[in-house]
Amino acid sequence: MKRQDVALGDLFHVGSSKRVLKSQWKDEGVPFYRGREITLLAANGFVDNDLFIAESDYTDYAATYGVPGPGDIVITAIGTIGNSYIIRKGDRFYFKDASVLWLKKETQVSSEFINLWIKSPQFFDQLDKGNGATVDTLTIRKLKSVLIALPPLPEQQRIVGILDEAFDGIATAKANAEKNLQNARALFESHLSSVFNKRGEGWVEKRLGEMAQNISTGPFGTMLHKSDYVPNGIPLVNPMNIVDSCIIPSKKMMVDEKTRDRLSGYSLKVGDIVIARRGELGRCALVTEREEGWLCGTGSFFVRLSNGLDGKFFVALFTSPHIKALLEKSAVGTTMSSLNHGILKNLPIPVPPIEKQREIIAKADDLSSETQHLESIYQQKLDALEELKKSLLHQAFCGEL
Repeated sequence: MKRQDVALGDLFHVGSSKRVLKSQWKDEGVPFYRGREITLLAANGFVDNDLFIAESDYTDYAATYGVPGPGDIVITAIGTIGNSYIIRKGDRFYFKDASVLWLKKETQVSSEFINLWIKSPQFFDQLDKGNGATVDTLTIRKLKSVLIALPPLPEQQRIVGILDEAFDGIATAKANAEKNLQNARALFESHLSSVFNKRGEGWVEKRLGEMAQNISTGPFGTMLHKSDYVPNGIPLVNPMNIVDSCIIPSKKMMVDEKTRDRLSGYSLKVGDIVIARRGELGRCALVTEREEGWLCGTGSFFVRLSNGLDGKFFVALFTSPHIKALLEKSAVGTTMSSLNHGILKNLPIPVPPIEKQREIIAKADDLSSETQHLESIYQQKLDALEELKKSLLHQAFCGEL
């Protein structure tokens, strides 16, 4: 069917809300949404928010400036832009000006069709055109000017029906793949849990302080200065650098050799274990030859093990549900759970003979390889489903559906 290029501003009144001052935010009343809440609405259809405005303010805004009604669309306009949500019957909220833009329906157009088009490559291509980079702010003027190749209303409704059915199928397939991905990871965790809960002959329980030559934090923050950091140097290992039991360096956290020499007492050796002091408890990694000579960061501990404890075994043990539960019970801090020297030193750990440790690790490595293979397969499925969704959107708004 014939399509006509129409500016979005000819289909909707494009604007935002009346400014709400931070002093007007309340703990109860009418929900007040920012970009993050609209993003959650767009993804899930609901949001648990903690910001409100007074009922009297909402009533005044509704009478004087209007509020979003059924069929209108709200869209994020700062940061992650383009997350859109169609107002449903019964929705009752106000929103932050500039962070969220409001498309007030003024013509006979399918809001569902427009909402799907906003997620398409054709929409984002127009936003980025002429900027040389992906835009991170969407203005009212820009949103009004974007063009859509608009078919007649019956054709809009037909396309919406096809895409809704296809996306429902994709959502079901994604949910199954994500469940399988979780099951693969749970299989590995279940194995570790079984190993450490059903201990056999020769196992003993010792404090970590008894099994380590040294337990130390990284250097105090006052020992490092802005001038010590360089773009290409010796990496610091902070909690953010410990990912999936591996150490990932950051170019923003590197120091020169002079600083490394000054802080040589915090230099890591092969076989050391680096442990995050805060955040996700149990996050740790074994230092390999690649990381030897790197420095333990201010947010981490490093543990130098004695000869009776295998490093790989320790990492598997420390990331197991058994140890994580002990850490959560012992952690300190109100805003963020954290560990201290005393918690680590007195942590009770189950230890089998060294030969048994290596046997456990060999089996765990085999299972880990199988788990990673399954994770790779399921992740490829998720990526393919996401690409299929993008392809369908592209076809729909190129007149190929």
